[in-house]
Amino acid sequence: MAGIEFTLEDRRRFIKRLAKQTLGVSFAGGMLGGPWWDELSPQSRAHAATASAKKAKHIIYLFMDGAMSHLDTFDPKEGVEEAGETKPISTRVPGIQFGDRFPKLSYLAGAIATVRSLSTETGAHEQGRYLMRTAYKQINSIQHPGMGAWMVDRQGRANKELPGNFLIGSGNRHPGAGFLPPALSPVPIANANSGLQNIKLPKYLDEKLFYRRLALANRFDKSFQSQRDNNDVEAYNQLYLETRKLMGSEHLKVFDLNEEDAKIRDAYGRNSFGQGCLLARRLVESGARFVEVNFGGWDMHQDLYSRLDEKATQVDDGMGFLLRDLHSKGLLDETLVVLTTEFGRKPKLNANAGRDHHPGVFCSLLAGAGIKGGQVLGASDKHGGYVDEYPVSVSSFNKTIAAAAGLPLDEEFFAPNGRPFKIGGDDDPIPELLA
Repeated sequence: MAGIEFTLEDRRRFIKRLAKQTLGVSFAGGMLGGPWWDELSPQSRAHAATASAKKAKHIIYLFMDGAMSHLDTFDPKEGVEEAGETKPISTRVPGIQFGDRFPKLSYLAGAIATVRSLSTETGAHEQGRYLMRTAYKQINSIQHPGMGAWMVDRQGRANKELPGNFLIGSGNRHPGAGFLPPALSPVPIANANSGLQNIKLPKYLDEKLFYRRLALANRFDKSFQSQRDNNDVEAYNQLYLETRKLMGSEHLKVFDLNEEDAKIRDAYGRNSFGQGCLLARRLVESGARFVEVNFGGWDMHQDLYSRLDEKATQVDDGMGFLLRDLHSKGLLDETLVVLTTEFGRKPKLNANAGRDHHPGVFCSLLAGAGIKGGQVLGASDKHGGYVDEYPVSVSSFNKTIAAAAGLPLDEEFFAPNGRPFKIGGDDDPIPELLA
């Protein structure tokens, strides 16, 4: 960020973009040198596998946008045509196998709960993303809050100088705060390497002149508000004030990945997902309640295996080192890490060597605070086409996330149209997954 200057118009665009979103174990010095799971004593491994009975203070939500293939990632098959070019490999947990492109996460399987029996009712991306993020179907009459908005609304900010909810990556029509106050919407960060944009005064504008201009703008705002006073205007003003405060804050350093050791950046992977995971860790370390890292490109209708290697390696490196890094900093006991997607992909490869949309079954991962690791919950059939054991709804999955974070599960919240809603939807959490 150093050396980059921005005009007032750039700064206005930055604020406008934020407003638009409103519609004991050590690594012993070896964190970079090998799987930390091997360094733990049997007692410490048992503790890590059951995670912490503490509730999650933070959530890092890794969203594989485009519909990740369950058969080629964390629900591989063997001895059937549908397996494709993916081979199962054994993890560190007896009886659990991952796809062969995930050796690092396989080493850490003792800290991970794998859910293999999710299903959904839609094979459309927009509706699927919305359902996963809110636990409710997309309808025209109401917009539901994303989980990040609920986290900040219910738990409050851990750091009063920073927003509590962030979205790294494209976001693809994120529901934001829904019917909650717009200021709870995630702060968008399009690229982790670039951090927050348009945040420094240009050379020609000193602070004194800048604040004189802001004072004039505030006078116009008050006149506007007196004629059109409503909650949305007030929420916008609050977000505007928060943004201005952030512009002058020393906490802006958290967004600058150049502050990190080069070896750490390398370990995460020098790509959008890896650096997104690193920024997520930095934000959580600074008090953020919820950080989504959106990783697109999973809609592989053709040439799946020519594209999968790179994607899988980035996930294996990024999430694998994220878990290690959180652990080394004592944050894994209070941070829930989720990896999920909007639906699965068909078992049978199509004529273009790809897999088409398949809502019938897909998989997700959970690790960290509030979660019992080292287990697989549910199963698909031997061909990976449908749920065979322990069906899990999207609502139950979201309810489990909410339970792990200690959010109120049965309390009803009312939308402006008077309809009641619950955090995570109406289904129950999954007790087997909760520590």
